[in-house]
Amino acid sequence: MSATNITPHKTLSRFAKETLLGQKGTVLWMCGLSGSGKSTIAGAIEQVLHDKGRFTIRLDGDNLRTGLNSNLGFSDDERLENIRRTAELAKVLAENGVIAICSLITPRGELRDLARGILGTDFNEIYVKASYATCEARDPKGLYKKVAEGKVPSFTGRDSAFEEPQDPALTIDTEKLSVEDAAFELLEFLRGKGIAL
Repeated sequence: MSATNITPHKTLSRFAKETLLGQKGTVLWMCGLSGSGKSTIAGAIEQVLHDKGRFTIRLDGDNLRTGLNSNLGFSDDERLENIRRTAELAKVLAENGVIAICSLITPRGELRDLARGILGTDFNEIYVKASYATCEARDPKGLYKKVAEGKVPSFTGRDSAFEEPQDPALTIDTEKLSVEDAAFELLEFLRGKGIAL
């Protein structure tokens, strides 16, 4: 239920915040299977942008689930709420001139559409692509080993489907690109969007 006793307050304009920071706010929404490289690439582009004097904030799915979203599991409804909360937070950041880098599996098109609906033109869908077999071979968190042992139910890509984005703003194939090359592609993508770099 929505509260009826709320009166939103005006804040300084987005233009004022972006002028102060010397950059445009935007959201890089990086989706893909666990182990595809989302968090690694997010960290790399964060460092590159920081070195260039740009203000960024990373919203990593695992990190958010230790705080803001710590009360959420992995049911369909809880996944939806995880994405809704993250997108609303990213919206606040982008509207204040921040480059928000979100790395969440976001397995279904309807979840990405939810984020897109909240974020509007600030939403940039970045598909970090790698096959299940490749991610299983990498297994950076040991999750795929646990899946094989039957210890992780509803695992995305196996028990729970991952729907590949149909028309992402950018696809980064981590079976072909190094972390450095992926960060370079993201940097070029931001330049193409007119983000001051």
